[in-house]
Amino acid sequence: MIGAGRKFLFITLSNIGDALLTTPVLQLLHRHDETAVIDIVGDERSSMLFLHCPYRGGIYHKQKQRFLRGAPALLLELRRKRYDLVVDLRTDILAWLVRADKRLVKTAGGGHVHAVERHFAAVSPLTEGKEIPPTTLWPGQDDRDYADGVCRQLPGNRWLCIGPGANWEKKIWPAEKYAQTADELRGAFDALVLLGNKADSRQAELVAGRVRLPCANLCDRTTLLQAAAVMERMTLFLGNDSGLGHIAAAVGVPSFTLFGPGSPERYHPWGPRAAWLVAPDSDIENIPVNTVVEKVRAHLTRISHSSVAPAKLRGQRKNT
Repeated sequence: MIGAGRKFLFITLSNIGDALLTTPVLQLLHRHDETAVIDIVGDERSSMLFLHCPYRGGIYHKQKQRFLRGAPALLLELRRKRYDLVVDLRTDILAWLVRADKRLVKTAGGGHVHAVERHFAAVSPLTEGKEIPPTTLWPGQDDRDYADGVCRQLPGNRWLCIGPGANWEKKIWPAEKYAQTADELRGAFDALVLLGNKADSRQAELVAGRVRLPCANLCDRTTLLQAAAVMERMTLFLGNDSGLGHIAAAVGVPSFTLFGPGSPERYHPWGPRAAWLVAPDSDIENIPVNTVVEKVRAHLTRISHSSVAPAKLRGQRKNT
């Protein structure tokens, strides 16, 4: 065991989903030494996810756009400390430039192994056969107050959340199909909440304009942590392959993710309440509405019949 009061440095990834897939390793580091202070290096936007992590130290930003101009300033700041352990899941040279007694670094490659399993393999000297936990994140009280305000305006208490956008057009299921799906499921839900960033606004407007369920469109109106706090209160998240699906898994909400192109075997949301569907021929437009409705209903039934409390669930939901 690494002794009490030590300093760890944790180098995470840039994109929202990728950063969340590193949180099982972050939890492992805390469990390995609960008195250690863990500094975090991440992207400026996604590092917000770690803002309220109760065992973190400082948060440092690795800014891709500044490249060589930003790297020396970051390195100079980090080299003011000496770390007992550095864990680098980014696979660059930063871990070798800071002052540290021990380094654990993810190797290149990985094949069809899920990213979480690959990250865990990088810290195998610390795992001692430990089971991989679900991903997690930590909304703050202000974020939860915001979410409470949103939910007080929604009818009932069975709420469907849809993330209609993604960072690539070919990953986006058509808005009219989301609206049709929400209408087909309206017997199971009292209201619909739409989440996303500014780039997702047009898709969200198309869904909101067609759906018959009462609808709150929060696209471009939340921070990442506010979105997470809203998601905590939802009955189900349905969406494309994007950061929102990973946020849903990290807060323990049942989720159903639609995959077109990509590598779901490596990057599907990691958690016991996450399910996903892969499009025929990797063309997301080929996924029929009736299939999604059927699979979502079956997923909700499985969750409701589970005899294990959500916080204690472990393992992975299989691809449906």
